Amino acid sequence: MDLSRFLPDPAPHFGLAAGMLAVAMGSGAPPHSARLSPRPPQPAVDLTGRHDFDFLFGTWVVHHRRLKPGTTEWVEFDGTCSNRALLLGSANVEEQDLDAPSGRYRAAGLRAYDSTTGQWAIWWLDGRYPHGTLDPPVKGRFEHGVGSFYSDYLQDGKPMRLRFLWSRITPTSARWEQATSADAGKTWDTNWIMEFRRAPDPTGLRTVVGPDRNIAGVHDFDFLYGGWWIHHRYLRAATGEWVDVEGGCINGPLLGGWANLEEHWVYAPAGIYGALGLRSYDPKTALWAIWWLDGRSPHGALDPPLTGHFEKGVGTFFGHTMLNGKPVGIRFVWSGISLTSAHWEQAYSSDDGKTWEVVWTMDFRREL
Repeated sequence: MDLSRFLPDPAPHFGLAAGMLAVAMGSGAPPHSARLSPRPPQPAVDLTGRHDFDFLFGTWVVHHRRLKPGTTEWVEFDGTCSNRALLLGSANVEEQDLDAPSGRYRAAGLRAYDSTTGQWAIWWLDGRYPHGTLDPPVKGRFEHGVGSFYSDYLQDGKPMRLRFLWSRITPTSARWEQATSADAGKTWDTNWIMEFRRAPDPTGLRTVVGPDRNIAGVHDFDFLYGGWWIHHRYLRAATGEWVDVEGGCINGPLLGGWANLEEHWVYAPAGIYGALGLRSYDPKTALWAIWWLDGRSPHGALDPPLTGHFEKGVGTFFGHTMLNGKPVGIRFVWSGISLTSAHWEQAYSSDDGKTWEVVWTMDFRREL
């Protein structure tokens, strides 16, 4: 299946914005924030590190060494990993299948490059905890062949630092380790190590078992798998007028079907920009969580996700966000779903859901 037709020609855009945004759309942008103020002038683009993670593309066999929480005992187990590029290389997604002693589980890592800072942000979705907020992203860059990435968090009310290190990178191997620090980075305690070995025969890797067809709701978004053309209609912030533009979209399963990832390109009047939609299903609550990564702000907050489910062929998902400094409700609705078409809309509410203002619609037309 050739999906390349849905992506813009990479040649003219890499020099403008690392493949994630060719030209900022200003007040005309529909970024799940169509009523926001125009963006200020952006600093110069840094493309230096956009290919840092190209070495990970493909499939791997992974040996894990992990410190059991609250003990000094290390456990060892194996797993597999696959990684592929997104948004013309300015992002990538990693799928992990881990044979941990406590039970096999799956996870996904999402990375996005910010050309304005020259840094990567990395988020981790653990298949055992498919909902709720994601951990704060670790951010950093590669220097002299070593990638260092950091984030801050609280543990029992105390400030902690988290560090990821990538090192010993060759065409067929790599090493990753995770460590924490309770003294602002003066000392580090390593608690997880992964040794990557390039899979000699990707077809020989163990198949990820998908969810049972009888689990209610888990296949709600299967209709989106494949390639689509999209007609966007969004409300321009500065003038209040509606704007019509075209776009493309590719959707496919993650984590054996318990999640899915959607890659968008919007052909706006002022230029092309990309975005990613990540969805994860929780069988315990029968709800989906939805995160959105905007290519114009690749390190913006993904949380909190919108959550919801389908009823009688209509999917409704609710969340909260900040709009012009004020908290508002946000709603996604999927409707009109057929084998070849679907309708999506986004709306805001400033009165606790009593009334909703639609600010963006997408009409999907199947191509593949």
